[in-house]
Amino acid sequence: MTQRHSTIRTESRIIVAASIDTVWAYLCDVGRWAEWAPTVLECRIRGGGPLRPGAWVDQRARDLGVDHRRSERVTAVDEPKAMAFAGTMGTSAARWGMEFVPVGGAGTAAMMWVEVDIANVMRVYPARALQAQIQRVSDREMTGIRAAVEADVQAGAGSP
Repeated sequence: MTQRHSTIRTESRIIVAASIDTVWAYLCDVGRWAEWAPTVLECRIRGGGPLRPGAWVDQRARDLGVDHRRSERVTAVDEPKAMAFAGTMGTSAARWGMEFVPVGGAGTAAMMWVEVDIANVMRVYPARALQAQIQRVSDREMTGIRAAVEADVQAGAGSP
C-alpha cells in the first residue's frame, strides 16, 4: 500500500547589505549556524572539511524543549549562488536550501526555501498550519542571517 503525502514549500527573502562572497562565506561556516537558526545548538561538518555535495552536516538541536541530534546531507553547492540540503522534519522527508544574487554595488538578495513531504503521523497536523510555522521560522532565520552578516561587515570582519 502506497502512503499518500503532500508537499509544502515556503520561501523567505531578504536583502543583506554585504557582498555575495561575504554572505556565502558566513553561511558556509556551519559552526556559526546557531547564531541564526533558533533550534540549532551546535553544528559541524562530519569529518571536517568544506561544505560540499555528499557531506553530512551534524547538529545538536532543541525542538519543543527536547535536545536531540539530527543530520542533513548536502545535496548541492554552487559557489556563491546556491546550497541545498536533505534530511527530515519530524517523520517527513524535507529539503531546504538558499540561493544568492548580487544586487547593487555591495548587496546580496538571499532566498531560503523549505520543502516538506508531509507523510506518516505528520499528516494529522493541518498542512496550512505547518506551512505557516515553517514560514515564521524561516523568516526569523533570514532576519538572523542578515543581522549577523551585517554586524560582521560593520565590525570589519565580513570581508573574505
